[in-house]
Amino acid sequence: MAKIRKGDRVVVLSGKDRGKEGVVSAVFPAEGTLLVDGVNVVTKHRKPNQAGVMQGGRIQKDMPIPIARVAIVSPEDGKPTRVGYRIAPDGEKVRICRRTGADIP
Repeated sequence: MAKIRKGDRVVVLSGKDRGKEGVVSAVFPAEGTLLVDGVNVVTKHRKPNQAGVMQGGRIQKDMPIPIARVAIVSPEDGKPTRVGYRIAPDGEKVRICRRTGADIP
């Protein structure tokens, strides 16, 4: 069970995009990185394809950032928080906000 998952709302803690918020679109646990929509956007130059299938030009692309550079946004107060766990009465492991103690959906 990962602390940050796809669909979580996160805020960037360091780097050129510090302070930006976004939704996690993909997580790569083996590399320790994740993709956040609208964060760490780079311009890639792409050559056109011979058959004309792929158009050339400059494209904007989201690049992965380290998981350690982001923090989950608390569902209650909207501030960055750490993630903890508790065991629900039915035995399920539930993620909780360390700041307020609220469950993270």
